[in-house]
Amino acid sequence: MNIRLTKEQKIKVLNSADIYAIMQQVLLRENKIRRNQEHFWVVGLNHNNKILFVELIGLGASNRVNADPPDVFRMAIYKLASKLILVHNHPSGSHAVTDADITFTDHMLKVGKLIKVEVLDHLVITETHYTSFADQGVMDQLKKNGLFEIMGPEKQELEQFKIDTEKKRAEKEKAKDIAKKMKAKGYDDATIKELTGLSLKVIGGI
Repeated sequence: MNIRLTKEQKIKVLNSADIYAIMQQVLLRENKIRRNQEHFWVVGLNHNNKILFVELIGLGASNRVNADPPDVFRMAIYKLASKLILVHNHPSGSHAVTDADITFTDHMLKVGKLIKVEVLDHLVITETHYTSFADQGVMDQLKKNGLFEIMGPEKQELEQFKIDTEKKRAEKEKAKDIAKKMKAKGYDDATIKELTGLSLKVIGGI
């Protein structure tokens, strides 16, 4: 689920505090509805570290959430993000990093290396505090270890996933170009939707 950000929140990220300032607001809003669930977000950045999107990709139990590489990287490829920051909360109120958090981050770091989307950081957050893997030196340590080096069938699968996602993005952009021309010629939105397959929301924003 894409998280709607204000214009002021679409900032250039300079450090982990910048990300936490935004994600703390998101968590406080989410906790009004799902306080006892773990949330997992992906923050996409462009090459200048400006925020492109924040996406909620998973909701889990009180102490875990499932997220796979396609969930983590799909929007990044689609939105042409060159960098990612991972963020999740601990409903217990602890912002301590667990072994499972580190293992997961290591895996995503290596996947990102393969498909050329850099994973900059992973934040564990609560309503009042956070821990940054980058600030703790964990990201640098993970870059140096030999775990989760992607190869063989998994490498081919991830490369094909990136190709398929980029193809879908290109097809949507082409459909939007066609819709724009149809609008200029006076076609109504319902007809444009029928002929291009785009949603009325997307057509309305063209």
